[in-house]
Amino acid sequence: MTTAEQSPALAPLRQARERFLTGRPLPDGVPDDVVAAWRRARFFGVRPDLDGPVRESAQPADSPLLEAARPALTRIAPALDAGRTALVLTDERLRVLWSTGSAPGDDTCADLSEREVGHNSAALALRTRRRAEVHGPEHFLDVWQDVSAVSVPLFSPETGQVLGTLTVARALWAGCRPHPGAALAEAAAAAVEAELRARARTAERALLDAYERAARGRERAVIALDGRNRLISEAAAGLASPQVLEALERGARARGRDTGESYDVPLPEDAGCTAEITPVRHEGRVIGLVAVLAPRPVEPGPEPSTPRPGGALVGGSVAWRHAVARATELFRTPGPVLVTGERGTGKTALALELLDGTDPLVVDAAESPELGLKDGEWEVASAGEWGRTGDRPLLLRHAERLSQPDVAALNSLLEEQPDARLIATHTPGTSPGPCLQRLLDTLAARSVTLPALRERPEDIRELLPALTPGPAPGSPPLTWTLDALRALEQHPWPGNVTELAHLVRALAGTRRVFGPVRRGELPHPVREGPAGRTLSPMELAERSAILEALRRHGGNKARAATALGIGRATLYRKLREYQGRDAPNGPRP
Repeated sequence: MTTAEQSPALAPLRQARERFLTGRPLPDGVPDDVVAAWRRARFFGVRPDLDGPVRESAQPADSPLLEAARPALTRIAPALDAGRTALVLTDERLRVLWSTGSAPGDDTCADLSEREVGHNSAALALRTRRRAEVHGPEHFLDVWQDVSAVSVPLFSPETGQVLGTLTVARALWAGCRPHPGAALAEAAAAAVEAELRARARTAERALLDAYERAARGRERAVIALDGRNRLISEAAAGLASPQVLEALERGARARGRDTGESYDVPLPEDAGCTAEITPVRHEGRVIGLVAVLAPRPVEPGPEPSTPRPGGALVGGSVAWRHAVARATELFRTPGPVLVTGERGTGKTALALELLDGTDPLVVDAAESPELGLKDGEWEVASAGEWGRTGDRPLLLRHAERLSQPDVAALNSLLEEQPDARLIATHTPGTSPGPCLQRLLDTLAARSVTLPALRERPEDIRELLPALTPGPAPGSPPLTWTLDALRALEQHPWPGNVTELAHLVRALAGTRRVFGPVRRGELPHPVREGPAGRTLSPMELAERSAILEALRRHGGNKARAATALGIGRATLYRKLREYQGRDAPNGPRP
């Protein structure tokens, strides 16, 4: 006869467990949490007649918890009734790190997770983050039917996260709670956490000392991390992006891998800085790292041989790559092409790239709106041959500035020569007249819209080298701190790439200091960033949906608007409204 059978208080629960295991209906009064625990064990495939875990759980090779807990537990162990009580330490995955003593049914399981052994006090304490007791038939395993166990979670003194559990197990206790071993479990947990706090203080001191030695004043860019604490100098704050800090945190968490005096931590390709890494050691093991940062020069591209605008095809954003690919595809097939977009987006530069090597005729309606197109021929100099044969490609800039007679004549010419080699640029603005609207409608099927720079801020870092003029002999190339780059990426750029190019050329021509361009050197509107308010949760959700639709449709706003069930004008309006707002919880549109 088992102890459970001798206990009237637990007899109904024992009978309920037997009915559960044989698939019969359960009686009333069985606690819901116990039934749920039994069902989880059956779902995980735990066998009730299991004598131990199905497989042994690999113990961590280096456990800071065990290292801190061992002295305290070793002092407590002699106070146990070794033949009737067991004391068990697990980590946060419920792998057994240390145990002493014995209890009925104690087979020194290597893993106390519910997936391996079903319901138990350690798993319950880990889930609830407080002391937990499990008695006799509440367990799923047969071997624990005569066991009462109490477990206490162990918390990190720095982060408050659960690091593991301490369990006291003994013969079945059917009396009133708390478990007789509860006081011992809590005392042992308090002793272990006190040791953890003491070790954390000395480790933090070692990290601080290493940081101060590396900093040597406020001029150096130094970061010290140990996976929990982070010390950053003022100079480092302007260099290190969140991606750099994340990479260094990963390196700090991977401490203890080597025995050398320094090692490398791979930084993102666009980090904009390099890092010299030194491990921080304490009591013979690596507890963190110190990184000394240095700016990484932005290599300038080759100086162009012609004064054509740079950055025509530069950019890796989805919207920009989609626009360039469509323009290239259209140009390779017979027929005119319309390139439209806000002023300064690079319409002419892209058209010249497409026409490279074809000796195009360039006509600017903004300079001469009366082009005199009559009877299928251009009367401007050198344009007659194009009007008659169409052999020579024509770049027509600022089509919106054409006079009405020229627009009407161009419409007639395109009717006669639908495959004419023409690239026209157009900047939307005031409402077009009937003739211009007809021209736009004719070219709509072969048109491409270039995205504004504010819609592709991730391209700014690629554009800068292309827009920067070559340095004078003996002068260093123009480079940028990450803080300055972030300011450039946050500016709305109403003048788009043209405005950015003017800023870069002005800085390159007027700077008299060395080193990367800092945020304070930028013009006030760029340096201070756009004013705005924080988006509401509803606006953030709407903004995220719009951005996702744009990504799915390759930056095509018309298709994105259709997919969202809103008008195209509404989509444009919402993008303008969100532009410049302070929305730290989401990407920029």
